[in-house]
Amino acid sequence: MTSSELWTRAMADRYDTEETGMSSAAVLGPTLTFLTSLAGTGRALEFAIGTGRVGVPLRERGVPVVGIELSEHMVAVLRRKMDEDMLPVALGDMATTIVPGEFALVYLVYNTITNLLTQDEQVECFRNAARHLAPGGRYVVELGVPPLRLLPPGQVAVPFDVSERHLGFDTFDLVEQILVSHHLTRDGEDGRYRRGSSRHRYAWPAELDLMARIAGLELERRVADWDGAPFTQDSPKHISVWRKPI
Repeated sequence: MTSSELWTRAMADRYDTEETGMSSAAVLGPTLTFLTSLAGTGRALEFAIGTGRVGVPLRERGVPVVGIELSEHMVAVLRRKMDEDMLPVALGDMATTIVPGEFALVYLVYNTITNLLTQDEQVECFRNAARHLAPGGRYVVELGVPPLRLLPPGQVAVPFDVSERHLGFDTFDLVEQILVSHHLTRDGEDGRYRRGSSRHRYAWPAELDLMARIAGLELERRVADWDGAPFTQDSPKHISVWRKPI
């Protein structure tokens, strides 16, 4: 098992409710169109498929999808939406778990590569993607750009959501390249808040490109969002596509 933190049953059961915005048509539509165009007539493999936020609707679009997921509780939620025959899922970590066959597309969305807390594990994730890809196949990663420009000297925290029901902020260890996401979420109407946190290893686009080269992949495209907007120095995230040579 890698250093990824496991999702518990309670966390898995809450996930879809807390991420309704990420499951909206406005977010999912461009994501599915982007991935469908890359998969073509081939199969797709989703690393860290979770509750199937992307994998289930992608399968419903006609793309054969297979998943890898570390948390059995997340898979249990996915199974409420789609059965094993329609969307097979292997229980294991995305850096080392191998499933049969070759794929036209391997994808890893919503910052999930940062769940691997060491550089070595992130490199192995790229290598695992490459070993599953058919020649000419693509590996896609969606990842935020570390917001270190927002840190004035002496400050270690950056808020990312301040709303009526949720306060979220990240703290940064600049030496170890680790960020911790902190969440205060209001449960119900009694005014009480639930506290949670998760650790992540952030990485810059250039570092991911080097990981890709180590795995034998070549950068094909980098854009700022699923609609294909140009990636600039002010982009808060990127969608990167690497290709396995023929």
